[in-house]
Amino acid sequence: MTATRSLDLIARDPEPREGGVDAPRRVLIVSENAPVPSDRRVWNIARSLTAAGWEVVVVAAAGPGREDEPHQWLDGIEIHRYPLKPARFALDYGREYLQAMVRIARLARSVSRRRPFTVVHACNPPDSLLVAALALRRQGAAFVFDHHDLVPELFESKFGRSHGLAYRGTLALERVAFRLADVSLATNESYAWVATDRGGMQPEDVFVVRNGPDLKRFRPTQASPSLKRGRAHLIAYLGIMGPQDGVDHGVRALAWLRERRQDWHAIFIGEGESLPALRELAQELGVAEHLEFAGWRGDQDICRILSSADVCLVPDPPSPLNDMSTMIKVPEYMAMARPIASYAIPESVISAAAAAEYAIFGHPEELGRAVERLLDDPERRERMGRYGYERVHRELSWQQSEVVLLEAYERALAKRREAAAAGWE
Repeated sequence: MTATRSLDLIARDPEPREGGVDAPRRVLIVSENAPVPSDRRVWNIARSLTAAGWEVVVVAAAGPGREDEPHQWLDGIEIHRYPLKPARFALDYGREYLQAMVRIARLARSVSRRRPFTVVHACNPPDSLLVAALALRRQGAAFVFDHHDLVPELFESKFGRSHGLAYRGTLALERVAFRLADVSLATNESYAWVATDRGGMQPEDVFVVRNGPDLKRFRPTQASPSLKRGRAHLIAYLGIMGPQDGVDHGVRALAWLRERRQDWHAIFIGEGESLPALRELAQELGVAEHLEFAGWRGDQDICRILSSADVCLVPDPPSPLNDMSTMIKVPEYMAMARPIASYAIPESVISAAAAAEYAIFGHPEELGRAVERLLDDPERRERMGRYGYERVHRELSWQQSEVVLLEAYERALAKRREAAAAGWE
């Protein structure tokens, strides 16, 4: 089905609704894990639905010192933010998620008073967000479960436990999310398998909507040699800095590289709970002079930094979570025509293919060797960057994912109509 056909099918209600004849359909997107619009997947989805004629309302956690306005209109999208203190320890997560659920439920009730929602779109983690919107289901809203993370594997990666009451609780909440959802959006085929095998969903209700860059906004720009701080090469990292993201592997890999050569500077873009510890690690390993933690940046700065880089890092180590997850930074690096140094975890290999130099074993020294091999071969870097750029434009951009997103919405709405006609709800 073409994108144009999808837009035509779902942009307008088939019957008049409150708010005017042929009023646009209305979707509530709920998110807890990252602020919006910094969460690229959530923002791409919101913008695509807006372009398709939907009225989009986003309820999300406020960011730490940024994106924290309680109410904002941006690009025609209404955003409501609630304060949230992130968890630091295992026992804190229950408190964080319960607090998020209560605040999402309150905001959902408030924003639904103006006009009912046609769809509720919940972006995990946690997997319990659809529960916070049960009142909207009773009003007839279709439920979309946007499966960003494998929460049981995330729990295991963070706390090293794949048993016990808390772990079993993550599996139970995951089953609840799949049971409530009319359709599930998977970021790759591995997540789609989880939805059908562990989640019990029918294959026709699972849609692979990959994390890809919006090529209308995320494009190479003029390089800035000054970013290299007078050195020959620039190495870049982009992404969240949590315990499962392996940014400490990136720091250790560069510490190993510094012992061999000092003709490079590195910029790490992003924030997360591990950032203070990463700064300390860089000092401890004697690499702080070469490593700049730039914090979170807007798209313009990100594109400028990545366009200036000689090598980009994917330091996520092998783990039950990472082995099945697609890192959005991979296609983003490729969209900038940058070569990648990465561990050889399955989904990264599937996405990057020949655009990356792989460290076979999950050890920082091997990742450092991969970076060094690329720094020593400018012609290969050029070939890899060109291959990645072409592959993103051909297969991995958000423009391809948008078509599947709209098809998933068609399916969710069809299921709600069938349920209403049969008197099931």
